[in-house]
Amino acid sequence: WSSILRIESVQRRFTRMIEGVGLLPYSERLQVLQLTTLAERRSRGDLIEVWKASQGLSRLAGVFNFSRSGVNLICKPGKSKSSKINRIKRNFINERVMLFWNKLPIEVKNAPTLNSFKANLELFKSKTKAFGT
Repeated sequence: WSSILRIESVQRRFTRMIEGVGLLPYSERLQVLQLTTLAERRSRGDLIEVWKASQGLSRLAGVFNFSRSGVNLICKPGKSKSSKINRIKRNFINERVMLFWNKLPIEVKNAPTLNSFKANLELFKSKTKAFGT
């Protein structure tokens, strides 16, 4: 996360330099400039990868464990005794994205095309503020 925070600080600094929005709080600058945080972009990219995997369009398809219905993500039981290994596992895409994917309504998950998935995801995000820092 330290590298993500450093990159995010570059975006914070840069948006401060833009005339007319530089004095606004960071969240308002992002809204005015129609930008998102790095964490939001990462979550969106992860969700797009899961959708592709659910459609058989991703090389990462074997990484995700879908429920019997094929809609929700599940985790395989079994935790390591090592806290370091558990901490590392949390950063794997299947662990990072599970909570967000399972919160999505079925209409979003079952979108017929990638573009419709993206549009439905943005609509859901704007209605619920489900993703953020």
